[in-house]
Amino acid sequence: MQWVSHDVLIIGAGLAGMRAALELPAHLDVGVLSKVHPVRSHSGAAQGGINAALREEDSWEDHAFDTVKGSDYLGDQDAIETMCKEAPSDIRQMEQWGVIFSRADDQRIAQRPFGGAGYPRTCYAADRTGHALLHAMYERVLKRNTTVYSEWFLTSVIVEEGQCVGITALNMSTGELFGCRAKAVIMATGGYGRVYLTSSNGLVNTGDGMAAAYRAGAPLMDMEFVQFHPTTLKSNGVLITEGSRGEGGTLINARGDRFMSTYAPNALELASRDVVSRAEQTEINEGRGVDGCVLLDLRHLGRDKIMERLPQIRDLAIKFAGTDPIEVPIPVRPGAHYSMGGIQSNLDGITPVPGLYAAGECSCVSVHGANRLGGNSLLETIVFGRRTGAAAGQFVLDRAMPNPGNHHLDEQHHKIAALMDTNEGDRAGALRQELGTIMNQSVGVFRTQDNLTEAVAQAEVIHTRAQKLWVMDKSRVFNTDLTEALEFQSIVDLARTIAAGALAREECRGAHFREDHPGRDDDNWMKHTIANHSEAGPVLTDHPVTFTRFEPQERTY
Repeated sequence: MQWVSHDVLIIGAGLAGMRAALELPAHLDVGVLSKVHPVRSHSGAAQGGINAALREEDSWEDHAFDTVKGSDYLGDQDAIETMCKEAPSDIRQMEQWGVIFSRADDQRIAQRPFGGAGYPRTCYAADRTGHALLHAMYERVLKRNTTVYSEWFLTSVIVEEGQCVGITALNMSTGELFGCRAKAVIMATGGYGRVYLTSSNGLVNTGDGMAAAYRAGAPLMDMEFVQFHPTTLKSNGVLITEGSRGEGGTLINARGDRFMSTYAPNALELASRDVVSRAEQTEINEGRGVDGCVLLDLRHLGRDKIMERLPQIRDLAIKFAGTDPIEVPIPVRPGAHYSMGGIQSNLDGITPVPGLYAAGECSCVSVHGANRLGGNSLLETIVFGRRTGAAAGQFVLDRAMPNPGNHHLDEQHHKIAALMDTNEGDRAGALRQELGTIMNQSVGVFRTQDNLTEAVAQAEVIHTRAQKLWVMDKSRVFNTDLTEALEFQSIVDLARTIAAGALAREECRGAHFREDHPGRDDDNWMKHTIANHSEAGPVLTDHPVTFTRFEPQERTY
């Protein structure tokens, strides 16, 4: 049996994972495991910016209020206050670490308006902010001499006597299974956008870490809240940053009307993302769309501003939509983008499973509640990646290295052998298409009891079929057919929790919009949904929302 050991093992090499690694004490033996090379992590796809109250005219309290309001009052206010208080110092640290932020005329970090914000507090590096942060972070991880396992695939979380003691993983380059002992494991594996057929997420975002933690006994929280970004390319879901609207871009329908004046007369295109997405989908559903989409118009910004502030957006529009935004509007529509839900964790990334931590999009602290504000996702990775690394570093100081049994590896060997030895059954790609279509149609921007009931039933059937997938490729080295099958088993586990939570929550709140239960119901649903794993499907309970200073009120823009 093959085992490796680390004091702390981090699963995921995006911003949350690498920031956690950098916060761990230098004397600890730290490993970072990722199914892609670190600079290919999905954090690099974040375009528009990262929020912080840096100016004298702004304050962390205003940032916190905007975030609470954006969350439709479901965000835990102690977590939100912590994030907003600590944001300025973290941004200045990123600047000192070499992140090349765009500059204002006074040479301070430039900030642009973003949706749902009462002040232009989104710091940016043109429209490649995540890319700039990711590369700066990776340089420091290399300098720290952290062990990085690139192209290793997480297969399970090991729990013995109620404590997390490591993981099992597949070395994709050799096809060998390894066990990884650790005094603490930090899950930082990002989101699950590929549960949906149309998504802005990269193909790697299949929720493996969330699903593995869930199967190991860590509860998932608020999984029904899925953010649909208002501006993804109609053809393939590629993200068009909110920064394009922050710079003055407008949304128009087939008549040429700037329709957001009807839905959000004050904030217009810079209302919160759930409001803009529903407005777009309503325009499309009522026949005012343009061939199943609406149009993002940047022409009035002029060539110089587009080339300075939005060069990547222009390049993406030309390459993937065949339109140059300097000359013509970009066809866009809502696409699955972000998970507000995730592994239940506290302010220090601690989950209900001792020794298991979570940070970034795979976690649910909850700072986003029912809807995330643009610019807060990158901030969450930095603030809570740092805090989680510090907490895990303290946890392992007096803990002995665990010695999990070889039967954990045996179980994974048998699971993979069962897939590899089968010569019949469903193909993962076909089932993924089938489930993604169901999620798009029934668990999308607008939801009803009938559609959700059908989605729950169909997800259950597909889950059963997914246990006997046909892996045609029998090779060992970089067997992507095998890893896609394993990914799909994670996808369907998460789809079941999303659909079940959405069916149970009989109200409209943030990104969760029930047409058959109009309006927010604070009396009955001001609470988090908790999903615990069972073979029969998710078992739902609830958890109270934490309030500090902001009382719930009507959310208007």
